[in-house]
Amino acid sequence: MTLTRYLIAGIFAATAVPAVAQDQSSAQLQPEGPRESITGTLSQDRTVIAVPALATPAVMTVAGLRTDSLGRQIAEVIAADLERSGLYAPLGPGSVRAISMAEVRAPQFADWQSRGAENVVHGFVQASGTGGLVVGCYLYDTALGSELVRQGFEIQPGDWRRAAHKCADAIYSRLSGEAPFFDSRVAYIAESGPKGNRIKRLAIMDSDGGNHRFVTNGQALAISPRFSPDYKKIVYVSYLNNRVRVFIYDVATGSQKLVTESGNTTFAPRWSPDGSQILYSMAVGGNTDIYRISANGGTPVRLTSTPGIDVGGSFSPDGKKIVFESDRSGSQQIYTMNIDGSNQQRISFGGGRYATPEWSPRGDLIAFTRLGGGEFRIGVMTPSGGGARMLTNSWQDEAPTWSPNGRVLQFFRTSPGREGKSSLWQVDLTGVNLRRLPTPQDGSDPSWGPVLP
Repeated sequence: MTLTRYLIAGIFAATAVPAVAQDQSSAQLQPEGPRESITGTLSQDRTVIAVPALATPAVMTVAGLRTDSLGRQIAEVIAADLERSGLYAPLGPGSVRAISMAEVRAPQFADWQSRGAENVVHGFVQASGTGGLVVGCYLYDTALGSELVRQGFEIQPGDWRRAAHKCADAIYSRLSGEAPFFDSRVAYIAESGPKGNRIKRLAIMDSDGGNHRFVTNGQALAISPRFSPDYKKIVYVSYLNNRVRVFIYDVATGSQKLVTESGNTTFAPRWSPDGSQILYSMAVGGNTDIYRISANGGTPVRLTSTPGIDVGGSFSPDGKKIVFESDRSGSQQIYTMNIDGSNQQRISFGGGRYATPEWSPRGDLIAFTRLGGGEFRIGVMTPSGGGARMLTNSWQDEAPTWSPNGRVLQFFRTSPGREGKSSLWQVDLTGVNLRRLPTPQDGSDPSWGPVLP
């Protein structure tokens, strides 16, 4: 559901001042120390941002939600988002005083400076009068006493988390110079049951783990989900009764459409940037190749034919090239090719094997899994194969997927042992800001979608 942007200047017409123009320069992410809690000791090299509970002009209940309680919950989500970025040390609503409605547009800057806050977030929640809510949020520079961000949304009550993510995105973008990524969703495979007989269900959640829901019931084995570029659909592979099907699931209606079906092993479907085509891999007669098919179905086009296993195609953002893995050289390595299958070139030449490549939405990097020394690690390299560097150092990390702004990667980690459990994690391009995502069951094979409209 799209949030309606709301003009909030009129609410504070008597005190409104123009927002400071946004700085469009790009800030480089710097390596950070160990992650700190929102209310704990703050790292000295992160920007301290105070995020008190959002005020409300009158406590009202809308669709069972109290506006004063929502003000605190929205502030908690904003603070959690900013903390997850690794760049900021928020003072969340549990560690700072509440503000009045009058303070929303007239912050007590000296007070926040005394708390060590370089910035402060103020905002409000109120009933819209039409069964919805209006949420406003502001970012201020406490030293300059200036307004940096002003955002407002008229929302349905069930969308309050999205409003919080949108506010956090505006703050993050203004301070970092980077594109937003908090208001986005992740599709993944929820796993349960013993290791030898796992139930694998398609699931969807917000980028921070909120608003979780299961999509499939587990009767069929689901793998390899990927959001469409417009967020309306998810392509995935279903295994049931020795039949392999590639389905497109419509998120809004819950309906499914069959793209292709086979008795051969089929996996790793991927959308083209315009959503019109789907890549997938299929094993036929002992050879695994990459195919391209219309999202509406039809006759697939075979793109690779070299003896061996070619897997895991991912389009470049401009749709002109595909990155994939192949063992044609004797071990798994990363290759690129044109979208018609021509000009196939190897780009990985480091030690070990390379798998699961995925092109960054910025086009500047390719993420991959490197297998070597009994470990799986997540890394990145340039599209020509240069500048390869590892971002994780665990026993088994694999299958990276990019945040919408190309600054963070999610992946899944499997713990050692016969009953190894899988879980979802994310790390930024510094390789330092590492954290686990909450899921109700074990999780694997994440797919991070674009920013929601």
